[in-house]
Amino acid sequence: EPRNENRSVPVRPANAELRSREYLTEAEVEKLMKQARQGRYGHRDATLMLIAFRHGLRAIEICDLEWSQVEFGRSASLHVRRVKNGKPSVHPLRGDEIRSLRELRRQFPDSGFVFATERGGPFTSDAVNRLIKRIGERAGFSFQVHAHMLRHGCGYALANAGHDTRAIQDWLGHRSIQHTVRYTELAPTRFKDFWR
Repeated sequence: EPRNENRSVPVRPANAELRSREYLTEAEVEKLMKQARQGRYGHRDATLMLIAFRHGLRAIEICDLEWSQVEFGRSASLHVRRVKNGKPSVHPLRGDEIRSLRELRRQFPDSGFVFATERGGPFTSDAVNRLIKRIGERAGFSFQVHAHMLRHGCGYALANAGHDTRAIQDWLGHRSIQHTVRYTELAPTRFKDFWR
């Protein structure tokens, strides 16, 4: 007789069971950045979160961001290269982003990457996720935080501000609109003019 024992394979729980939601609000991003500033590389970590949130970057896009993609001239801009067959785009940089990036450049002058490790090399996407998770725990969030929540937070923040779905699609680099409509489905401004 066979002596093997059939055991069930552990199944990872669904995201809905692990977290109440998959995005961060603007206030939560501010709280996360405030906590990040308390760390050893506080300015770098807070700038990483600011840029990831404002431009809807994935973890790997954060890691691959090079100084050659940042333009500091009169019309400061960020040349965003997307992964997963996303559409590349050029995003304007706001004043606080420019100041943070310039300070970061002074702190890590020898790195070709915007967000460099203490050894001067690029982050890995796992390292970015671990970093954000640790900062989320220190900030006292009741749920686990990960890097992609910043991207989703960007989409929801833009939808809540009343931006056009097609414009959000281009901002986030989605090839298909079906990936973008999830952000407008929960926007409270969607029903603003109903019954008027």
